[in-house]
Amino acid sequence: MKWVNFVGGLKHSVFKTAKNIAFPSYTIIVAKNPVVGDFTSIQDAIDSLPSINPVRVVIKVYAGVYTEKVSIPQGKSFITIEGDGADKTIIQWGDTAQTTGPNGQPLGTNGSATFGVNAPYFIAKNITFKNTTPVPPPGAVGKQAVALRISADTATFLGCRFLGAQDTLYDHQGRHYYKDCFIEGSVDFIFGNSLSLFEGCHLHAIAQNAGAVTAQGRSSILQDTGFSFVNCKVTGSGALYLGRAWGPFSRVVFAYTYMDNIILPKGWDNWGDPNREMTVFYGQYKCTGPGATFAGRVSWSRELTDEEAKPFIDLSFIDGSEWIRL
Repeated sequence: MKWVNFVGGLKHSVFKTAKNIAFPSYTIIVAKNPVVGDFTSIQDAIDSLPSINPVRVVIKVYAGVYTEKVSIPQGKSFITIEGDGADKTIIQWGDTAQTTGPNGQPLGTNGSATFGVNAPYFIAKNITFKNTTPVPPPGAVGKQAVALRISADTATFLGCRFLGAQDTLYDHQGRHYYKDCFIEGSVDFIFGNSLSLFEGCHLHAIAQNAGAVTAQGRSSILQDTGFSFVNCKVTGSGALYLGRAWGPFSRVVFAYTYMDNIILPKGWDNWGDPNREMTVFYGQYKCTGPGATFAGRVSWSRELTDEEAKPFIDLSFIDGSEWIRL
């Protein structure tokens, strides 16, 4: 467990020191009614910003269903997207990995996202990101359908909903904080290789057969990445793994989390590669509910001690005090 002590004292040196901008310089209104807002499209509002955006901008999105595919380019940092409530402001689209793109080739999982973020210091509040693709049948190919992809450092999501089926939330790369969010899906519906803390979130499965909450993609022992779920709850349908070892050094911890009886007793899956059982880190700490029983878990997962759990259960896990501005 030497690495637990290492992580506990880590400043995550692979990341640059974060210098967030908390106070908005100005606000843009997006509304379905053109008389009320500055724009009727979220993408149009983003496109109106300079290609290198140096100040915090709030894009206030009034209630409504916005059927559009949205992308935030790399230079447009410091954007806040704020809805009227996650049940009232919804951004939706229906691409999958096999959808043909403008170049005549399949979009792939990355390109299937309804909402893609490629710039740092992004904040989303009280809004729903949805991929409308239904739950695919077992064994279906190319049905990955991402609701939101976050491919940049220092992103915060507060009171948001992520709705989809296979591969709902692509937590791709960077440090991310999710608080009081609702995340729904069937297979690997939280996946990627970010360093992310999920606090007070509701993870809801709509799997028809077997499914998995996470597929964390840590590929090297040198990577400071992993998912930590604290004070969350897992509910829904199907027979669910807590995680599958998408990366050989996959790292996921559930702490103080309620688990419904849909969790498979084994808890974790090795992605068909027994060698990964020696290198992954899967842990539980003081979880509750009928699905949290540790007795049937695979031998290569662990029930954490207080000391082992400590690095994972607060904002220091993601250097949050540096950059999170609620």
